[in-house]
Amino acid sequence: MPHSIAIIGASGYTGAELIRIIATHPSFEIKALAANSKAGQSMAQVFPHLRHLDLPDLVTWEQIDFDQIDLCFCALPHKTSQEVISKLPKSVKIVDLSADFRLRDPEAYKKWYGNEHAAKEMQTEAVYGLTEFYRDDIKAARLVAGTGCNAATGQFLLRPLIAAGVIDLDDIILDLACGVSGAGRSLKENLLHAELSEGTQAYSVGGTHRHLGEFDQEFSAIAGRAVKIQFTPHLAPFNRGILATGYVKGDAEAIHAALSKQYASEPFIEVLPMGETPSTHHVRGSNFVHIGVVADRLPGKTIIVAALDNLFKGSSGQAVQNANLMLGEDETAGLMLAPCFP
Repeated sequence: MPHSIAIIGASGYTGAELIRIIATHPSFEIKALAANSKAGQSMAQVFPHLRHLDLPDLVTWEQIDFDQIDLCFCALPHKTSQEVISKLPKSVKIVDLSADFRLRDPEAYKKWYGNEHAAKEMQTEAVYGLTEFYRDDIKAARLVAGTGCNAATGQFLLRPLIAAGVIDLDDIILDLACGVSGAGRSLKENLLHAELSEGTQAYSVGGTHRHLGEFDQEFSAIAGRAVKIQFTPHLAPFNRGILATGYVKGDAEAIHAALSKQYASEPFIEVLPMGETPSTHHVRGSNFVHIGVVADRLPGKTIIVAALDNLFKGSSGQAVQNANLMLGEDETAGLMLAPCFP
């Protein structure tokens, strides 16, 4: 019997991507789709590219019969997500795509997101959803907190290097370009075509980006001491994709070896031959991550580059990967689609 799936927040980009992935999943079946602002509409009205699928119409999340649901994906904005999830039955497994359960410390959540957490008891229950590093915990979890897409990209680059002790922890710079879909589907003036196209811009400069909370939490836990990186994201005029460039102090060969060892058996992460760098084109529309390592001209300095699709591996693909583990399915089920190129 297939697993019965609900998606709350189905009218956003990550909701649509979840539907696209699950449409060909061998053991998941979508039973309910919720989007309170568009309740009563069909998915064909909201996303015409999904017109060919036989999908339930959108309802409010309160209208879903969760007694018939095995797992619910929650693709709502932060703050809203915690309020909804706290009201769901304990019998339902949940993968949350928002920021609400990523940070274990309520004070850290308040610092980065500006409000008190409304479900603190669930915050301690949640498992951080970076699949490749929390696989065993995710298998046993009821609630999994999906990572930020920027945070996932940076961690794929840096976690193995911090753990292996091959870089200087006090000299880490991460520069990142993210496609406009990372800002979500809601209308924003700075995302209008005339405002965004033919240019790019840095944002949250100087250590204010919320995903720094995840970097601080995760890197410090690995190192056993405080690790704080310099991080600047850039909004780029393409629809989807993230390209992250890390600048570190350490031997390039040792860094390449540490990454290759860490990801040797990972189905979705490819470490490129030494000296090659990836492109967002090469992972577009897929659950794959490509990582490249290049020795800098300055002795003892190394540049590392990672590319992933922010909507797929950075969010909805990661969510399905985690759901597969939570429901006892093959981790790669529904996710081996090749990237779309060109």
